[in-house]
Order: sequence, then structure tokens, then C-alpha cells
Amino acid sequence: MNVEIIYEDEYCIVVTKPNDVVVHHAYHSRNVREEDSLLQLLNIQFQQKFYPVHRLDRRTSGIILLTKETQYVSKFQQLFTENNIQKKYLGVVRGFSPETKIIDSPVKGKDSKVYKEAETHLKTLQNVILNVPVKPYDTSRYSLVELLPKTGRLHQLRIHMNKISHPLIGDGKYGDKNHNAMFEENFNWKNLFLHAISLEFEHPFTKEKLNLVSSLPKNWKDLFNEFKWNYK
Repeated sequence: MNVEIIYEDEYCIVVTKPNDVVVHHAYHSRNVREEDSLLQLLNIQFQQKFYPVHRLDRRTSGIILLTKETQYVSKFQQLFTENNIQKKYLGVVRGFSPETKIIDSPVKGKDSKVYKEAETHLKTLQNVILNVPVKPYDTSRYSLVELLPKTGRLHQLRIHMNKISHPLIGDGKYGDKNHNAMFEENFNWKNLFLHAISLEFEHPFTKEKLNLVSSLPKNWKDLFNEFKWNYK
């Protein structure tokens, strides 16, 4: 599997992570032998090591930034800690979501009892009504949303969309199992419909202003065709 390269220079590389691929295997990972991580795929493709600056969930596809040397990581991570980088995601959610909304519910970390402040800005881009029943309704409604996280909590976007009763389609943990099943049975779409579409920042070394955009995976393109949606 070749990974899409969005941008590359002497300091970093920006790529599109496929859906259902971990960035790197945790120690004692259950699937180390059965599947390649993003870092392993890149190592095979380039015969070179890379160092991730931030994370994406296994089931979230899209843009991710990695450095070519360990000493460059902290400079790029500073962009995230100081909110000097804009991450933008696309999501497909159940129902007709609000035109715009700021979601600021605290989010609890993995296996943690501590809630941390979290903020997500939502904008609805498209809607669709399908003549496909999903209990208890005779039709089903979905929205294409643009999500701008202002904080970087674990599963933040997935939790926030569930919090406002518009869970992401394909989310097995926070989503709606009936709508997930409908997508799989009618369209054979099993992926989580959450895609990191772009990163916008000033390069910490070259000072170049970058607005980097990831291409959409095949299931997303199929969905856009089926729902007659477009995204520019």
C-alpha cells in the first residue's frame, strides 16, 4: 500500500493516513504481526524513518505531519501546543446538524476520571434525506459537517458529535448502531466517516505559510456521488 504524499521538504513530510491503520504500534500491540502501521508503510515506501508530530485514531483517515529527524519534532509540536496550526476535519453525521455550533463540553481522557476542557467548532455544509428506513423513521437524514477542533483531546470530535445527538457514521463506540448498520447493508461502507482534510500553519523552519489538503478516500468519493454532495 503506497501512502499519498501531500508535502515534503528537508524537515518534514505530510501524508494521508488511510482508514483503519494505526500511526504506530503500541508496545505489546495485539496486531503487530498482522498489519503494518503508518510508520512501517512509510519505512517500506521510503526506506527511511519518520517521527509523528501528532496523532490520528486508527479509524480516522487523513492528513498527518511527521518529521525526518527527532530533533525537529518539538518545533512542530509547538505549533499544536500554542494553537498556531489549524486542523480541519470532515464528518458525516446522523440527522440535520445545526448550521453552526460551538461545542465546549469537557472530555474525559482514555481510562481517566479527569475531565479536560475541549472545544470544537462545527459548520454544516450539506444535507440529504434518503428513502431508506432506519427505526423508528421511514426515511434517514444525514449531514456533511466541517469540524475545527480548538483543543486536541482523545476522541474529542467523536464524543462532541455524540454529545449534540449527531454522532458520526461508522463510529462503533460513540455512534448509532442502527445507522451504522444501514450504511453497511445498503452501501457496504464500514469505515468511520471522519477525515482530517487539511492543516494550515507557518512552517517553523522555513517560515513558509502552508495550507495542505488531503484527498478523500474511495468510500468518501462514493458517498459524495451517491448523496450528490460536493466539497471545495
